Amino acid sequence: MTPLSAGALGVAVGVLLAALAWWLVRLSERRQAAETAPTAAPDATVLPRGVQDVLSVLRAGGIVVDRSGRVLTASSSSVAFGLVRGQDLLHEGLRSLVSAVQRDGVIREGEYEIARGPLGAGIVLVACRVAPIGDDMVVILVEDRTQARRVEEVRRDFVVNVSHELKTPVGGLALLAEAVEDAADDPEAVARFAGRMKGETRRLTRLVSEIVDLSRLQTNDLHADMVIVDVAACAAEAVDHTRLLAGQRELLAVSTQDPAGLRVYGDQELITTAIRNLVTNAISYSEDGTKVTVVTRRVGDVVEVSVTDQGRGISVADQERIFERFYRVDAARSRSTGGTGLGLSIVKHICANHGGEVTVWSQEGQGATFTVRLPAVVDDDRPVGALAPHRPGQRPRVADPAHGDDPALGDAVPSGASRAPSRTRKER
Repeated sequence: MTPLSAGALGVAVGVLLAALAWWLVRLSERRQAAETAPTAAPDATVLPRGVQDVLSVLRAGGIVVDRSGRVLTASSSSVAFGLVRGQDLLHEGLRSLVSAVQRDGVIREGEYEIARGPLGAGIVLVACRVAPIGDDMVVILVEDRTQARRVEEVRRDFVVNVSHELKTPVGGLALLAEAVEDAADDPEAVARFAGRMKGETRRLTRLVSEIVDLSRLQTNDLHADMVIVDVAACAAEAVDHTRLLAGQRELLAVSTQDPAGLRVYGDQELITTAIRNLVTNAISYSEDGTKVTVVTRRVGDVVEVSVTDQGRGISVADQERIFERFYRVDAARSRSTGGTGLGLSIVKHICANHGGEVTVWSQEGQGATFTVRLPAVVDDDRPVGALAPHRPGQRPRVADPAHGDDPALGDAVPSGASRAPSRTRKER
């Protein structure tokens, strides 16, 4: 073979090898592309870009359903409500709503009651809004309205109860006014009816005052007004205010330890009111010659005030309801003493606003003990009346008069500025 022939053969072999290498590279690229390509089924529906991101930031739960009724995506809350299982929409009413929207493209809304669980009668109320996305999908927004309905029911019941309670004294006043008019020529009858009218007026005034107090307790935030309060002094003041009402009953206020350890952050007037309501309640359900005891003590980081009477006691059924508005264990006795049925409810809300609670122990024939439990002041040696920390867990700063701080209040006052005067109870 001549050198020329050998060279030509070498070139041909090189070209052939290069072509083979190029073909192998292309084949490898095609295989890799085939492996990484999505293997979606021909009838699969893809969510529009951004829909998943929007659903993830909404407070309401979200469900996206395709034309066949299959769930494409669902938030965890929707699954928790029991509306979705896998790719199936479980609620029949919601499926009907989706079908209607898919049929005419009109946005629709509905509310559904769903069992909270397999046991018990707990119900969750969910509101659903269904809207189309393009031609093939619909989105369902799911919102839990259970709490809103509960608040509405409480408000409605409160209005009904108030209307009922106000109707009695107002009706009594109207009848007494007619009686006075008919007895205009009888001075003794007029005086008797006038006395009864005064009694009904006092009862009506007290009822309206307690309704206003209860409404204020349910809506106001007391944190900004809280100061260091001596609970033992509040208990003593409450007992002093009720001594005249006690009559032949013995009232006794006892503190089991140094009052310096019986301090809480709160509103002194409200705490005194809560204790006074408990003492008044104990007096109303006790007989002459019995004892009502108010004991203030500290248990760990909790200050407790227990009011114990030697009355008839409270049944187990009544104990479950005595803190409800307008509920009375003995309606006849409450009427005779001017009770409104709001005293214990006010106590409950005062304790709740101070981060505490009120509990009851009683056995029929053995009296009752109501206990107010409030978080104690810890690691704060400032005097009674010093402002409480405005945020839970915030350690109060010791006042420094040299820097314009008020030692009595314990909070800094910027130089040249004056602290706003504290508001009275009527201004709150």
